[in-house]
Amino acid sequence: MSDPVPAMAERAAVCADRLLAADSVVLASHIDADGLTSGAIAATGLERAGIPFETTFEKQLDADGIDRIAATDHEVALFTDFGSGQLDDIVTHQQAGEFDAVVADHHQPATGEDGEGPPEIDHHLNPLLFDIDGASELSGAGATYVLARAMEPEGVDNRDLAALAVIGAVGDMQDTDGGLIGANEGIVAEGVEAGAIEEVTDISLYGRQTRPLPKLLEYASELRIPGISGDEQGSIRFLSELDVDLKVDGDWRRWVDLSFEERQTVASALMKHAISRGVPPERVNGVTTTTYTLADEEVGTELRDVSEFSTVLNATARYERADVGLAVCLGYRDEALEEARRLLRTHRRNLSEGLEWVKTEGVEQEEHLQWFDAGSHIRETIVGIIAGMALGAAGIRRDQPIVAFAQESADELKVSARGSGFLVRDGLDLSVVMSEAAAAVDGGGGGHDVAAGATIPRENRDAFLTEADRIVGEQLGD
Repeated sequence: MSDPVPAMAERAAVCADRLLAADSVVLASHIDADGLTSGAIAATGLERAGIPFETTFEKQLDADGIDRIAATDHEVALFTDFGSGQLDDIVTHQQAGEFDAVVADHHQPATGEDGEGPPEIDHHLNPLLFDIDGASELSGAGATYVLARAMEPEGVDNRDLAALAVIGAVGDMQDTDGGLIGANEGIVAEGVEAGAIEEVTDISLYGRQTRPLPKLLEYASELRIPGISGDEQGSIRFLSELDVDLKVDGDWRRWVDLSFEERQTVASALMKHAISRGVPPERVNGVTTTTYTLADEEVGTELRDVSEFSTVLNATARYERADVGLAVCLGYRDEALEEARRLLRTHRRNLSEGLEWVKTEGVEQEEHLQWFDAGSHIRETIVGIIAGMALGAAGIRRDQPIVAFAQESADELKVSARGSGFLVRDGLDLSVVMSEAAAAVDGGGGGHDVAAGATIPRENRDAFLTEADRIVGEQLGD
């Protein structure tokens, strides 16, 4: 058996041995695309190894959530795509003999009470412990895949699970710089070898499998082109002027329907159009990227393309139907897929309405960050996505991070923060911002440098903003 991430192989083997020796396991995972794929990878690995297990999902892993997991009364608790930031509480339960913990995560480990580092447990598999960037080089699904490969019984090959690991990484926005990098590349290579993944250079627009060509261009937020982006008639006019037959029986074709030569013609014309409208060359070059498709899924469906698959999963989880997302990951179709599609339609409508609300209401400005409080107008499970979509929209700056608030309960606010790659390169780390600012107001938070979240008492919003603004200023040297 090869090691997809050699630096983590020894620790993965130790974690796998603990799971393989367990009488039973409770598998607990996060609910976003990365969490759902992590859960599916772990569930498949446990099943193939013949280990009895129970699966549960948590929207946010806190002390109450860990109490619920402990109450399931299994010998081992396997945490995937969370757990590193909650090691204090996990260790407390472990020391009480309620379970033995295995954590496969990629988030920043929480600092222990001594302030010198996270509590140590024997079975903690996190790329950050091996100098691998958990925000850009390996996701929670990737860490869980490394664990699943180490769990293989004789005669079992888990390389097909690389497809789920890649969905998780893309769902966690780890492909934003032209494709997956670092440790993720080793997982992609194994997926290609196993025949589960196809890796090709293609146009970088979302919806290649399912959107009619005019909609593909109109909704292309990845490359804003004057006269095409956000302009239905402009997109139709651009396509109609090309010397390519882009319709069949009067209906627009999709990108996936085009031949290689037809794709080249459209992409070349799109780049020329963008340059003529003043789009900077570095952005024009981003028209093409490394893309990933799933070889076993039907062409032209939202499950064929990794990006679209991850969106389907996000739609299920954010509407309290993680069970549906898990079923789709495990290969169930029919009713599960139909329900996922229904949730996706709802999700897209809510995102559109939420973004329009932010554009209409505008954002408030602090010295180093911008923010909005959606209250109950936007679901707390999608406010972070909308904050990311809002960056760079009319009236909203791209040179500052954005912080979004939404009502989580009568007494608490959900906080989501989003930045950009160039802000991170300048020193922004929203994981630290959310963690420290939340702790200062009796809340809790964490995440990644480019995207993070927190939960805080409602009455402490303004104090949180003051602290977050100060930390961002220090990080960016303003």
